[in-house]
Amino acid sequence: MKIVSTNPADNYKVIGEVDMSTTKEIRDKVASAQKARLGWKAIGVEGRIKLLQPIRDELMKQVSELSKLISEETGKPIAESTSEVERYIDNDIDWFLDNGAQALADQITLQDDQSLHRIIYEPYGVAAAIAPWNYPFGMFVWGVFPNLIAGNCVIFKTSEECALVGKLIESIMQKQNLPDGVFSVVHGSGDVGEELSNSDINLLWFTGSTRTGKHLYKIAGDKFIRAVMEMGGSNPCVVFEDVDIPRAASIIYGGRFGHNGQVCTSIKRLIVDGSVENQIINELKTIMLGKKIGDPLDPKTDHGSLVAKRQLDLLEDQVEDALTKGAEIVAQAALPTNLKGAFFPPTLLTGITKDMRVWKEEVFGPVLPIISFNDEAQAIRMANDTSYGLGARVMSEDVERAERVAAQIDAGSIHLTYENRWVRANPFGGYKNSGMGREHGFEGFREISQIKVIQKSLPSTDD
Repeated sequence: MKIVSTNPADNYKVIGEVDMSTTKEIRDKVASAQKARLGWKAIGVEGRIKLLQPIRDELMKQVSELSKLISEETGKPIAESTSEVERYIDNDIDWFLDNGAQALADQITLQDDQSLHRIIYEPYGVAAAIAPWNYPFGMFVWGVFPNLIAGNCVIFKTSEECALVGKLIESIMQKQNLPDGVFSVVHGSGDVGEELSNSDINLLWFTGSTRTGKHLYKIAGDKFIRAVMEMGGSNPCVVFEDVDIPRAASIIYGGRFGHNGQVCTSIKRLIVDGSVENQIINELKTIMLGKKIGDPLDPKTDHGSLVAKRQLDLLEDQVEDALTKGAEIVAQAALPTNLKGAFFPPTLLTGITKDMRVWKEEVFGPVLPIISFNDEAQAIRMANDTSYGLGARVMSEDVERAERVAAQIDAGSIHLTYENRWVRANPFGGYKNSGMGREHGFEGFREISQIKVIQKSLPSTDD
């Protein structure tokens, strides 16, 4: 069978095909990885990093081709696609290569005159890394490089929505000097991911929707294997009355409408002090009207399309539900009439109530529900009124207040006011239905490593 790749920003024009992996191919690749696992472990952290460095350099040579494919398959503007590839190489791969050895170094827990106790971090064995479509290159980096550095062999699956990106990544990796079985790619939709998860793996790494993540976690639970899951989010942004409104609005707009809102960590619910709500809305309107919606391959485009027709249908249903229940569109960009595909205009909604789907569900598209609050306690209740807990932002010039509110929000990582939390040394992950486990930082390496304690007696120093 073939995976047919289409361009959601060009009336779903076919741009290529990729062979779907068969059950036999999946099992053969897993068996090859199991065969390679001990040899890959024996190379050691420094040896593995040395073998991975040329891959980093080769990926950098392919920035243009990777970026173009990402834009064609997902509708992401080419400037954002290029930034994705360059940023995940320069920041993430480099951080993993530079810090992996230190993160995985032995730790002494006790040393006295009689004994030495230390923790050793060892690989689990074979990891299945299942990645989403919204950052097809970035999530390849997150799922694959830490696992390889930690000593796990990896079978990687990207989304069927960006099969050509996955095929190019496979081609680049196959040209490198990695031992047989250490890295391979499988192609297909959810059934391929399920087959891979049910195979003879020792670790499951997943980024994607909460629904799919929970299903795969049940598989991991039945197999009694380690799982690291980063799933959906409905991040609140709480805005107090003392913010610099133009500056705050700029951050909010970028935090919501980047990649057309198709980001797990994007701002999905704006909770704003009622005294400045209209001012914030007017600033967001002004920013919105200055943005260009169009062909993702045009460098001047700010907003491309959604990833697929099914995503457009879902978003339209969520917005229609809100309007039927009393919500109001207070600002909406105009779509150029020549566009054909999965386009939806950036939209601001007010009159939000908690029974609306745009409040209760993750909204993966360029729609921002806005609701006002009267006091701090109410803002905190609204922020926590979600089954998700991936991230949040609290905006106030009063640092003490911002920190007090952030401490009471159930989320894995939180921006304060105008700051950016994306430091690779920081662990990343969520509360509640947003996942379990952490990526990045030393904690991220240790999440995908077995802990072994070795205790030994020391020679007597008595004369």
